[in-house]
Amino acid sequence: MLSFLLALMLTCAYGEVLDVAVNNETQKLGFEVDYQNNQFLLDGKPFRYVSGSFHYFRSPKQYWRNNLRKMRAAGLNAVSTYVEWSLHQPEENQWDWSGDADLVEFLNIAQEEDMLVLLRPGPYICAERDFGGLPYWLLTRVPDIRLRTHDPRYMKYVEVYLKEVFDRVEPFLRGNGGPIIMVQVENEYGSYGCDHDYLNQLRDLMRARIGSKALLYSTDGNDVNMLRCGHTQGVYTTVDFGSGVNVTESFQRMRRYQPQGPLVNSEFYPGWMTHWQEQFSRVKTSAVVKTLDEILAKGASVNMYMFYGGTNFGYTAGANGGEITYTPQITSYDYDAPLTEAGDPTSKYFEIRNVISKYLPMPNMSLPNVSAKGDYGSILLSPIVNLFEPLGRQLFATVVVENPEPLTFEALGLSHWLVLYEADLINSTFDPSVLHATVRDRGLVYVDDYLIGSLTRSANLYNIPIENPYAQKLKLLIENQGRQNYGKGLRDFKGVSEVTLNNVPLTNWKMTGYRLDDVSVIKSQPTITLENGSLRKGPVILRGTFTITGEPLDTYLNTNDWGKGVAFVNGRNLGRYWPRVGPQITLYVPAPFLRTGENELVLVELEYVPNNRKMKLQPTPILDYKL
Repeated sequence: MLSFLLALMLTCAYGEVLDVAVNNETQKLGFEVDYQNNQFLLDGKPFRYVSGSFHYFRSPKQYWRNNLRKMRAAGLNAVSTYVEWSLHQPEENQWDWSGDADLVEFLNIAQEEDMLVLLRPGPYICAERDFGGLPYWLLTRVPDIRLRTHDPRYMKYVEVYLKEVFDRVEPFLRGNGGPIIMVQVENEYGSYGCDHDYLNQLRDLMRARIGSKALLYSTDGNDVNMLRCGHTQGVYTTVDFGSGVNVTESFQRMRRYQPQGPLVNSEFYPGWMTHWQEQFSRVKTSAVVKTLDEILAKGASVNMYMFYGGTNFGYTAGANGGEITYTPQITSYDYDAPLTEAGDPTSKYFEIRNVISKYLPMPNMSLPNVSAKGDYGSILLSPIVNLFEPLGRQLFATVVVENPEPLTFEALGLSHWLVLYEADLINSTFDPSVLHATVRDRGLVYVDDYLIGSLTRSANLYNIPIENPYAQKLKLLIENQGRQNYGKGLRDFKGVSEVTLNNVPLTNWKMTGYRLDDVSVIKSQPTITLENGSLRKGPVILRGTFTITGEPLDTYLNTNDWGKGVAFVNGRNLGRYWPRVGPQITLYVPAPFLRTGENELVLVELEYVPNNRKMKLQPTPILDYKL
């Protein structure tokens, strides 16, 4: 049946509803609301969904089918996924829909695995991703651009993005025979603003492409004001809430803006996010299954956020906070979800399945097991190049600019990760002198090529004494730790500003930007001499190799005893590590990143190299280390 629908989907003309001949009867494919009976209708029949969130961009493409199959085996009949604008349009004139960004293939696999789809194209998605999934270059077009509003300077880029999305997903709408039953308008907008002109414009843009072939919906927290500001006429209103809340009262708040139709919790939280310098967040299984049972007992539909969390590979993790506070998120997005970061079922998975089995028929599928993991031992790492030295600048500097005032990452055209700001120090009669620099987000301070300390936004630490009264040169290495993804601090420019020495501004800056996306050029470079311990002379790139016999397995890179940086395996960026503050110590290494035979590990280490210069690949994760 599925293969027949796929073939028909590609050949039929678009109409309001697709008529399919089944056993000499005509079946109307579509998804709609039966308001009179407070239920959904799937292809004309009463229906409710039990869904789980799984973001395709947080997992290697090779694991999409396996993870979806595990979700189906738990009794879920739908999957919810965001579409990340910044992934697909990293620069204004650049689009990427291939590899791990192949949304069309994800939708194909979902349909083949008998999973319906709740699509959340944004344009803003939050998702604990850098800038909430918005592309960084939006901040460079108009300095005062009003994001997530009907500002025409913002909306013209939104229209281009949504056109690209719907050009690809339109054949997958339920009315065209595909798996997409619902499409979200924006994302939890009531937590941010109350611009109904903006929501109306988004609704109209989406409806023009969707028609009645899928249901437009919104979702907001179970707060009356959030629901009021996120509600849009003609868009189905749903609510979010987690374990331990009053289910009846939460749905009553939804009913204030959606008086009729089925009850829906679009984000039910079986786990939670974690930031650096926090304990790993966990939600008790007993609380999850109790609340889930209450939700399903009311006949409601539900989406669990997250069912499989995955990983913020590369520089994609975001941050929370505001104008004053700032808390970046860890690389892992395990989320204490029913399926772990590596896609392994937990006890929470099986308990949730038991609850679902009370309300929905279970598919005839074998249940998943925990997969074998690789124990590949220790890797000795050799220092290759210092980023501040001429060779380091030659190999890895993306942009070099001079300007009277320090420029932001965005003005330099740098989406991430590091910018080195250099200036001459002015003569001072103070001893010691006090350097002030407003850093976004973390700054290593070098005076006459020697590290004297750090400044950090997380602790609002922007002042440092310079004890050498004869110092002449200043270097500030600024790290973008992730743009804020939620709340009023969304316009989160990176870099440094207000740099003064004893309240006198420093001027005439040289700026060197390092994206550090590709580290393959170091293979032919000789090693350098390096003292172990704190890296007083600047960040260092190190390289090591390890051998795998047989088929590669998932494994975990243990970064304990090292400082702060990012790790690459065979050119794939595993993400940031920062074991000194935790709680995450290991980085997940999926088997598709590995190969039989020789493999390569490359580190970009900013702060500290231990005496043994080793990391190990082990079969168990450490995400909840307590200092």
